[in-house]
Parts: sequence; structure tokens; C-alpha cells
Amino acid sequence: MTLLARLASDVQLMFRRPPRQQYGAICYRVKKKSGDVEVLLMTSRDTGRWVIPKGWPMTGKCAHEVAAQEAFEEAGVRGAVETETLGAYSYSKVLRDGVQVACKVQVYALEVTDMAKNFKEKGERRIEWVSFDEAAGRVREPELRGLLLAFKRKVTERLSAKAAKQGSAGKQIPAE
Repeated sequence: MTLLARLASDVQLMFRRPPRQQYGAICYRVKKKSGDVEVLLMTSRDTGRWVIPKGWPMTGKCAHEVAAQEAFEEAGVRGAVETETLGAYSYSKVLRDGVQVACKVQVYALEVTDMAKNFKEKGERRIEWVSFDEAAGRVREPELRGLLLAFKRKVTERLSAKAAKQGSAGKQIPAE
């Protein structure tokens, strides 16, 4: 590497900013009749790509609370949000002024129990409920795709364990 190339590389590293932190939610629901699990995806307002609800940190709110708040503001869903993160993914965001910034999104699971008729960003996005596999196929970010598929396995295991527990609870052991 030439001295000039090395200097250019060092200068780029000096001015590189760490990724900006955001918090997001994988919103899901279990259909009562079939037991199928669906994930909420929505389109971004700027590019129309498929994304999950996410946003910037909020003063006085924990990360998982921000994820739940964004899910309500952007998609009109409420529910039980988990406090433990599912992981994170990175993406590039173009700000209103045209500047492109790297963002890292910490993701939390939110089991949807209620959908509001009116919410802050109603009509600004398209919202769809899809299978985990469909969601993984629609999102552009490989790390988000991985989080969706890993969470699918986790939810499937939870539901199987719950069904097994309910099945064994209903069986009576005969007295001798």
C-alpha cells in the first residue's frame, strides 16, 4: 500500500462515525383457529421497501419500550413486547437532507394483541401480515432476514412446548 493510499485510508477511518442506534420490533400474532404465526411487515415511507417498525431512541424510554412505541405509531399495533433483544441488523438510511448514515437496529419481539383503527402514520405505509418465510423473502437486509428465520424457530419451539404442556395437563393419571 502506498503512503498516499495509507493516509487516505487513515483519514477515512478518522471521519467514519459509529452507526446510529435505532430500536425495532418484529410484530407477530398467532391465528386462533389455525395456530399459524404471522409477521407484520410494512413499507418504508421513502423507498417503499419492506421493513419492520423502528425508530430513534426516546428520552426516558427503554429500548424495548421504544420498539413498542414505534410499532404503534407506524403500524397501529399494540401488545406484549419482550425485554430481551432478538439481535440486531444494520442498514443504510438516507436522511431528509440527503446524507446517508449507517444505522444499527436492536430488535425486540412484540406479540400483537390489539390493532388500532387510527394511528400516527396511518395511510403513509402499506401494512401486511405474512408468514415468516414470506417476510424473510421480502426484506432486503440479510441480517434482518436471519433474525426473522431465527425467531420463527424460537416461536415454533415455544408453541410446540405450550401445546405439549396443555396436552399433558389434560391427561389424568389413574389412581392405583
